[in-house]
Amino acid sequence: MEGTSIVETPQRVFLSHTAELREFPGTGSFVAAAEEAVSRAGHAIADMAYFPARDDKPAEYCRALVRDCDIYVGLIGLRYGTPVHDQPEVSYSELEFDAATEASLPRLVFLLDEEEEVPIPARWLRNSDPELQAKQRAFRERLRSSGTMTGTFSSPQRLGLLLLHALTGLRREQQPGVALRLPPRPDFVFGRKDLLADLHARLTGGDRDGPGIVALCGPGGAGKTNVAVEYAHRHLAEFGVVWQLPSEEPAALAAGLSELAGHLDGRTGPTAGDPRQRVHAALARRDDWLLIFDNAPGPVDIDGLLPPEGGGRVLITSQYPLWPGDQELTVPVLDQAMATRFLLSRTGSGSGEEAASAELAGELGGLPLALEQAGAYMRARDRTIPDYLGLFRDSWAELMARGDPAGYDRRVVTTCELAFAELAQSGPVSGLLRMVACCAPEDIPLRLLLRPVPGLAETFGPDVAPLLTPLLDSPIACDEATAVLRQYSLISAPRDGFVSMHRLVQKITLDHLDPEVAKDWRRAVAALIEAALPADAADADDPATWPAFAALLPHAQMALPPGSDGMDKVAAFLRAFGNDTAALQLQAQIVAACDTELGADDPRTLAARANLATLTGETGDRAAARTQFADLVPVLTRVFGAEHPRTLAARASLAYWTGESQEPAAARDQFAALLPELTRTLGEESLAVLAVRANLARSTGDAGDPAGARDQFAALLPIRERVSGDMHPATLTTRASLAYWTGMAGDAAGARDQYATLVPIRAEILGPEHPRTLTARGYLAHWTGKAGDPAAARDQFAALELVMAQVLGTEHPATLQARASLDRWTRQAEGA
Repeated sequence: MEGTSIVETPQRVFLSHTAELREFPGTGSFVAAAEEAVSRAGHAIADMAYFPARDDKPAEYCRALVRDCDIYVGLIGLRYGTPVHDQPEVSYSELEFDAATEASLPRLVFLLDEEEEVPIPARWLRNSDPELQAKQRAFRERLRSSGTMTGTFSSPQRLGLLLLHALTGLRREQQPGVALRLPPRPDFVFGRKDLLADLHARLTGGDRDGPGIVALCGPGGAGKTNVAVEYAHRHLAEFGVVWQLPSEEPAALAAGLSELAGHLDGRTGPTAGDPRQRVHAALARRDDWLLIFDNAPGPVDIDGLLPPEGGGRVLITSQYPLWPGDQELTVPVLDQAMATRFLLSRTGSGSGEEAASAELAGELGGLPLALEQAGAYMRARDRTIPDYLGLFRDSWAELMARGDPAGYDRRVVTTCELAFAELAQSGPVSGLLRMVACCAPEDIPLRLLLRPVPGLAETFGPDVAPLLTPLLDSPIACDEATAVLRQYSLISAPRDGFVSMHRLVQKITLDHLDPEVAKDWRRAVAALIEAALPADAADADDPATWPAFAALLPHAQMALPPGSDGMDKVAAFLRAFGNDTAALQLQAQIVAACDTELGADDPRTLAARANLATLTGETGDRAAARTQFADLVPVLTRVFGAEHPRTLAARASLAYWTGESQEPAAARDQFAALLPELTRTLGEESLAVLAVRANLARSTGDAGDPAGARDQFAALLPIRERVSGDMHPATLTTRASLAYWTGMAGDAAGARDQYATLVPIRAEILGPEHPRTLTARGYLAHWTGKAGDPAAARDQFAALELVMAQVLGTEHPATLQARASLDRWTRQAEGA
């Protein structure tokens, strides 16, 4: 809703900008859009333009103004700004950015997109002096590499949206630069002394340009992650940043990078910038960091994500064996002697069981996962190593009878089946085991998933409900089941309500079930995840929901079908959190799944297509968004009818993205065709109808028909006054647009009279020195002269030039333009 305050406690936002961004476009400048976003976020605006010019020590005066603010926002164009009077080697924009950096303010930097067409005249867009052009390029490059760049913009609307999201998502309590995400230190690490020494030598030795990189390779269950985590704990004091990134799924990896970026630079939300670039920029300037890319499928899956600069270290764990160069370091299974020692130590057995331990170590093939599970089983059930060896051989004979080869995967299966036989007597423990097996392997949020939800248990199948429902009803039952599974090393030690389960154990757990029962469990866990996600996709815009979304993301990716309601919410979260690429990829998967499972004409499929088109446009491809809506509208018309709200909404989006694709005439025609149908459906005073009418009027004028734009704004104004009130910002904007297009249509006197009425209202509401008030005064003077009174125009520009010089400075572009207009009308008045 227009005018709604988003935060309760206002903060002072310093708006730093180059001059042309306040002047253009004339119908609503970039700075005006930024000011509106700041106001909508509930903050107060501070800007050098609002303070009187100072002749004494302006550099220190500027720094003091910045220091007095709470947030710095830089709107940086392609034109180098005015040099500081007593520090002429830098512009005010550079000085303001440096002052914000020195004051440790949160910094949000937006760069004018030099690849896009922007509504600024060429003579104002860049300096004519090549030296100044080079200084501005260097300044913009410094901003890009600083890690503070939030986004790029080419229209006031885009800038306003980006800034509003950035201010809404800004969490000032974050302390950037220090980050730690690391599992607890492994309880037992045997036989890895030489491996850990070799790993350290490879990561730190040699003449290298950039970070040290090692990929720990080996079969599943070899203990690659344990080695990486143990190394991190041994060298923890050397690092300010240690971060483990789950790398098997692209979405989870993207979410991990986004979270790390937020810890490093303190910025979050959809306008925070590319997480990969932000992480790389932050780490390039320091040497005290370690990143662990855990369970990466292969080099191509993390291509471009490894930091290219900085003196830190990168560890990769992967079953893929062929990593480039000298990065590969194999993590072998334990030899029999070391595996024997492990079993004796893990079970607390004496030397009398050494022979049985050696035999069991040989049977288990030295696989750390199998050794750990066997030792845990013996400790939990008070079994000796000879007892366990006998049970193992009994199960081994059964496997051999089925003709399966005795590979190490089957040895892990056998170990799990021994635990399953014991756990079968406890319903909640079996239920938790199977539930966890249906999630992603890492960081399973038990507290989020296992909560009572009305009606949820009734959706479980008959084989699921008796085992899973007690876990929902009793936190104590969940705690007890978690402790039992931990005793068997079937899950990791709980950490803040999260546990992990090795993917091999998950597979074995589900393979151990009847196929139909396994399907019931997967459906039940999907229902748990759906219930744990925030209630509506719109909730994803609320930063308070982001921790829950982030915790559930990999599990939703694992368990939910792409066409589910939950995946719509996940896509909305990725979009709101700033992972635009991941959101776009997921939305495309949702569309494909809905199309396959539900059919091309199903309402869910069509809604998914509309979301995909909108996301496509918002991520920068406006032409593709227009094309997608153009393809969608006839389908919606056929399925729902021409006047159905979904059809009309898609038509409005098509017209909007057509205009955003620099086709105002086509946008005009589309808005014109849409308006009567939308009015019949929603009513003349609907805000949606008023928005379409304003867009129609604007596109009419942009397409070369100023008289048509004038007439449409004239018809819109009384309705807007009735709906919103005489003094509402939208009403005043409509009045300003009417005055502008009246003049452009050739009625200079009419434009003069309208601006004469508007100026005192602007002054009363915004203040006499507010930029919008000064702009209205400039238009009033201009149309006064055009109406045949050059002397009055001269006098108005003379008064305006004095105010602009005081407010904006004598060399500000607006002041210079007012001075040029004063000269022009002075000559005409004298000639008259």
